[in-house]
Amino acid sequence: MSESSFDVIREQYAATNRRDFAHVMDLYADDVVLRVPRMEGLQNPGTYEGKEAVGEWFGDWFRTFAHDYRFEIQELRELNAGLIILFATHGGSGRLSGVEVQGQNAYLYRVRDGKIAEVGFFGTSDDALEAAALPEWSGAETD
Repeated sequence: MSESSFDVIREQYAATNRRDFAHVMDLYADDVVLRVPRMEGLQNPGTYEGKEAVGEWFGDWFRTFAHDYRFEIQELRELNAGLIILFATHGGSGRLSGVEVQGQNAYLYRVRDGKIAEVGFFGTSDDALEAAALPEWSGAETD
């Protein structure tokens, strides 16, 4: 795994925190896959394929929060076969309610040819590590 894969992911979070969503979308592969499980705090669970579908899902999610919503990467490391686990805290206020919200999640990423090819959300690092062994995560190509 090249350090550049970690840099792509870090840049995605930095651009998200700047609300530079056009740049975020430039970091995704055209055939990116997003996996959203049924879990508290995540709307519209399912698998989304392609930049347009993934961008729409993230757009819907971010529209529920005010511009103060931010992410902070706590851990970023390679697991196997180019699969990357990330643990982040996030928080800010609701766009309409103004209520402060905070959370922490684990994510699995795969970067291919300098672009984010796969992303998955998980409640905990243990959940992400368990999922990493599943066929949908263990067999994809890497850069």
